[in-house]
Amino acid sequence: MRLVGPSGEQVGIVPLAKALELAQEYDLDLVEVAANARPPVCKLMDYGKFKYESAMKAREARKNQAHTVIKEMKLRPKIDPHDYDTKKGHVVRFLKQGDKVKITIMFRGREQSRPELGYRLLQRLAEDVADLGFVESNPKQDGRNMIMVLGPHKKKTEAMAEARQAQEARKADAKANPGKSQNAAETDEVDAEAQAEAPAEA
Repeated sequence: MRLVGPSGEQVGIVPLAKALELAQEYDLDLVEVAANARPPVCKLMDYGKFKYESAMKAREARKNQAHTVIKEMKLRPKIDPHDYDTKKGHVVRFLKQGDKVKITIMFRGREQSRPELGYRLLQRLAEDVADLGFVESNPKQDGRNMIMVLGPHKKKTEAMAEARQAQEARKADAKANPGKSQNAAETDEVDAEAQAEAPAEA
């Protein structure tokens, strides 16, 4: 077998008995790392530590893996302006998180004879969020519904990394200034009261 030492150094081709003897001498395990090689490659290592480190690397890789999620937002062709703003807010949040968004316009009764209403609404929404996302799938009729898919400009991994950084920055700021968050909340309350008491503009 070809033997690799504990620090990754090449020991050379040695018989099994010699490799086991060296493993005992170093108080390490003899682990086969490339069974299909000719000759097979074995390494002197602490197998328990190796298994632990491999598990940790796999866990870290899973944590950083980005799963593409498609969120869905349903709208009516004659949506109220306030409802539109609320729904648009959700779409903005999803795109910022790096998720795709499937927008569904639901037609009822006579509305089905006015597909241009749904098309115009989808075009308006796409324009309103153009800085965060793009039209991945153009509006198309699907039975009683019209569907469009928006894709985020930002990759999911980037969005996750930015969210983690922001969270860490908030934690660090809270540790550095423990009274700041309380003061900020009090300031917000005072501002809210001042606004409530201020006379309404004509």
